[in-house]
Amino acid sequence: MEPTTEDTRARLRQLYLDRAISFGNFTLASGKASSYYINSKKVLFHAEAVALLGELLYQATQDLPIKGIGGLEVGAIPMAAAAAMRYHQHGRTIEGFFVRKEAKGHGSKQRVEGEIKAGDHVAVIDDVLTTGGSVVQAIKEVEKIGAIVDRVICVVDRLQGAGEALAKYDFRPLFTIKDFGIVPG
Repeated sequence: MEPTTEDTRARLRQLYLDRAISFGNFTLASGKASSYYINSKKVLFHAEAVALLGELLYQATQDLPIKGIGGLEVGAIPMAAAAAMRYHQHGRTIEGFFVRKEAKGHGSKQRVEGEIKAGDHVAVIDDVLTTGGSVVQAIKEVEKIGAIVDRVICVVDRLQGAGEALAKYDFRPLFTIKDFGIVPG
C-alpha cells in the first residue's frame, strides 16, 4: 500500500526536524540575522528524504503542463533530480534544470543548464526561502531564455517576505516554519 500524501509529508517534516533545524545565532543568505537555521543539505542528500521530496514535488506539479523543473544551484539540484526520477516512475517525462549563480568563464557560458527553451512551461523550486531573493534570481534567468514559470515551490518558507516577493506567481511552499513549531518573527 502506497503511503498517503499526509504520511509522506509527515515523514519528511520529521526528517527536517531531526536533521536540518538548528538553533543559535545565524546570518542567512538574505543577510538577515536569525535564531534558527535550516540546513536542507542535511536532508536533501538522505535517501529516504529524496524519495519523499520527489513524491511531494510530483504531487505539487502533476496538474501542470510543465516540461521542466529546477532552480538556483545548489539546493535545487538534488530537488530537480528527485522530481525527475519521480515523474519517470509515474510514467511522465520531465526535464530537470538548474540556474548557475554566475555564468562559467568557459564552455557555453549559459546560466540555465538543462534542456529547457523559449516557450517551455516550468516549475521553479528552492529549498528554503526567506525574502525570496534567490528564487527571484532563478526566475529572472529562466524567463530571460523565454520559458514560462507556471509555479514556484519551496520546501520551507520562513515567512519573511518570500510570499510577497513571489505574489505574481503561483507560490506553494510544502512547509512553513510554523509546521516546525517556530513562530515567525
